[in-house]
Amino acid sequence: MGILEGKKGLILGLANNKSIAWGVAQACHREGAELGFNYLGEQLEKRVRPLAEKVDSTLIESMDVGEDAEMDAFFAKVEEKWGKMDFMIHSIAFANKDALRNPFSQCTREDFQLAMDISAYSFVACAQRAAKIMNDGGSMVTMTYLGAERVIPGYGMMGVAKAALEASTRYLAEDLGKSRGIRVNAVSSGPIRTLAASAVGDFRELMAKSARGSMLGRNVSQDEVGNTTAYLASDLASGVSGEVHYVDAGFHVGAGDPGVEK
Repeated sequence: MGILEGKKGLILGLANNKSIAWGVAQACHREGAELGFNYLGEQLEKRVRPLAEKVDSTLIESMDVGEDAEMDAFFAKVEEKWGKMDFMIHSIAFANKDALRNPFSQCTREDFQLAMDISAYSFVACAQRAAKIMNDGGSMVTMTYLGAERVIPGYGMMGVAKAALEASTRYLAEDLGKSRGIRVNAVSSGPIRTLAASAVGDFRELMAKSARGSMLGRNVSQDEVGNTTAYLASDLASGVSGEVHYVDAGFHVGAGDPGVEK
């Protein structure tokens, strides 16, 4: 039996087979979980639905996390289909390209609000709805990055949004842990080539520098992030909450300060 045998969980934010969320979905499926997915618009549905079907999902529904009505409708469908659920994986982030590539001091109010809403508040909004139908002792996991703690060239506004996401993780863990025993954690991996990563400036150099500064001497894969996330979603991590879990994020040794050395 897998460590998620008999459990039902959502994977939110899958975009394609290069997504971190796809590594998570494969690991959770391998460990026995029944999975549900969201998609945003017809174009993404064409990518998400075939992948979701590869892991035997029958819960594949539209949801824009920027719209409360769509979120309400999505989670109502989850409750109708499953009744109760056991875990939720949040892998959703967005910022306008200019907000990533321009100096942070030039960030507009609109770009700041958009990045915070989609990249940080969406986890809170999903957690509010998921908690209502989650079994006590369940698990919520979101995806973050070292740019929440250190200045990473080219990451800009997203680093600030990820810092808010990590703080939200801790406060959600305290709220939901004491009342329901629900665990809330974040996973922070080194850079991985995803659709979202294409918006980060000098990403190739970022990957090379991260590998040089990694304890393992290399970058990690989406499968390794998936394995860590599956563990956090399982009962094996029943005493783990309110933490950021690093899947060798890089910049530890030998790489200098990523905020200064380019």
